[in-house]
Amino acid sequence: MAGRSPGLRGLMRGLRGLWRLLRVAAHVLRGLLTVAVVFPRRDAVGRQWHIQRWSEGLLRALGVRLSVIQEGTVAPASLVVLNHVSWLDIACVHAALPQARFVSKADVRHWPLIGWMVAAAGTLFIEREKKRDALRVVHHCAEALQRGETVAVFPEGTTGPGAELLPFHANLLQSALAVQAPLQPLALRFFTADERFAQAAQFVGETTLLQSLWRLATARGLQAELRLLPALPTEGMERRALAEATRGVIQAALLRP
Repeated sequence: MAGRSPGLRGLMRGLRGLWRLLRVAAHVLRGLLTVAVVFPRRDAVGRQWHIQRWSEGLLRALGVRLSVIQEGTVAPASLVVLNHVSWLDIACVHAALPQARFVSKADVRHWPLIGWMVAAAGTLFIEREKKRDALRVVHHCAEALQRGETVAVFPEGTTGPGAELLPFHANLLQSALAVQAPLQPLALRFFTADERFAQAAQFVGETTLLQSLWRLATARGLQAELRLLPALPTEGMERRALAEATRGVIQAALLRP
């Protein structure tokens, strides 16, 4: 690429993006067909198999290479907690932990096509601006943990730039404390050969879903690193202290060489 003109580089970038978007569109259609036809005939384990394969396929279609670094073991009935960079975070986690049920903001449910698929994967939706709704979701999370399910949350509440974590909200962590479930921290980082925290993956400010999708599709050499960190005990902890401890562990992992 070094010897090519800026115009040619731009053309190649655009063609790469269009090719990847076509692959993503075809992959989404396959996912919709799977949800509509296959999911009703599968048990939870069978649906998780499809969720994992679909998530892996979405990352491949976008040209994102995922590496999973396992420093801890995810126990059943764990509350998974991770930093929030992009809408693509869920696919990264589901490629490694297809059993995870995410808590997501309510407007994701209204995203074209994707919202329906996310709901079919067992996502719990929350209207973050309503305190009473947070209590409802905490109750449902605690019930899911008691049933032995794995629940995943983004305690930042919104996406951040990646390097510096936003403050962690402690409300959703109460579900783990209520049933003494282990808390499983994950650290997710998107990067390239030139950027430790890739700008193409950032989904912040006024960025729309389509703009984010185009940035991802046109990115060159984008990789994702998911670190499964050692679990944190919750027994006897206070939720704000637990939130701060979890944030510190994830922040340190993101800055680790």
